[in-house]
Amino acid sequence: MNRLEFKAALGVDDTGTITGIAWPFGTPDRVGDVIDPGAFATAATPIPMLFAHDPAQPVGVWDSAIESAEGLTVKGRLLIDDVARAREVRALVREGAVTGLSIGFVTRKAAPRRGGGRTISALDLLEISIVSVPSHPRARVTGAKSASTAIAVAEAIHRAASALRTER
Repeated sequence: MNRLEFKAALGVDDTGTITGIAWPFGTPDRVGDVIDPGAFATAATPIPMLFAHDPAQPVGVWDSAIESAEGLTVKGRLLIDDVARAREVRALVREGAVTGLSIGFVTRKAAPRRGGGRTISALDLLEISIVSVPSHPRARVTGAKSASTAIAVAEAIHRAASALRTER
């Protein structure tokens, strides 16, 4: 049971802030494993952010990993000012070429499931990777904020406020 495993939704903004669901609760992954709520209780941030589970490709850090009703919700930072590969990964995520998240962990407690796979109730979370094909099909980047979108919204608000002032 002490082998490193990889499992894992995803979004990035122009500053490198990235959000997602690293593990969705309630459904099995591609090999039949289910991770129960509470299994991530020992997860402590910061958590390394890797590209494709490659320890030679750290691209950022996960600052928040919280169990929600939906699953393990994460928020972190691609280190785009300091790591060239992080800028490349941001571009891949932004353009939709890479949309998955996957967790690397060591199982501490699990039971076999009918029909295959396991129900994992305790694990040690080691890393969360940005990947092309996640083990769990619902583990995806969820937030891809864009500075250009924020600027467009701010400009629209400014135009509306100006229009209101001129109507008086």
